[in-house]
Amino acid sequence: MRRPFRAPPPPKEGPRVNREIRGVPQVQLIDDEGKNVGVVSFFDALAQAEEAGLDLVEIAPQSVPPVCKLLDYGRFKYQSQKKAAEARKNQKIVEIKEIKLRPNIDDHDYETKMKQARRFFEEGDKVKVTLRFRGREMAHQDLGIDLLERWRADVTDLAKVESEPRLEGRQMVMVMAPR
Repeated sequence: MRRPFRAPPPPKEGPRVNREIRGVPQVQLIDDEGKNVGVVSFFDALAQAEEAGLDLVEIAPQSVPPVCKLLDYGRFKYQSQKKAAEARKNQKIVEIKEIKLRPNIDDHDYETKMKQARRFFEEGDKVKVTLRFRGREMAHQDLGIDLLERWRADVTDLAKVESEPRLEGRQMVMVMAPR
């Protein structure tokens, strides 16, 4: 009777530890104090790790021979998770906020949209300015270009143009990023 096909186990995340390190007769060993012991046989390195009550962790598997270090794997894993969480906490996700305008926008409405855009730039977000043309406004695209140039001049101190104004169907789009 044939045994059913069994898929290999999924690859483990992180470095190989202790007996998971296979197929290497010798390893470059670094002890728990960070001193380079030199090239030793794998079994000698494993014996040293067990004697010290630590784990043999493969640090650089691609080098010849692989570099292994004696350390407490649980503590190592905990500290690396803590570092990763700290890095995630400190990174800022840049969002793209959109502001929609019309070519014949009133001055007060323009100022309101401008105030909103300034707030977005101060928060570190990009702003996509969309100028929508309706009906016969398409015949006066020069008004739209003038409005976007005015917009660019008004936020020069806070932002730079990331993509120049371009026409996409019935709307003109310009993307700006904070300085």
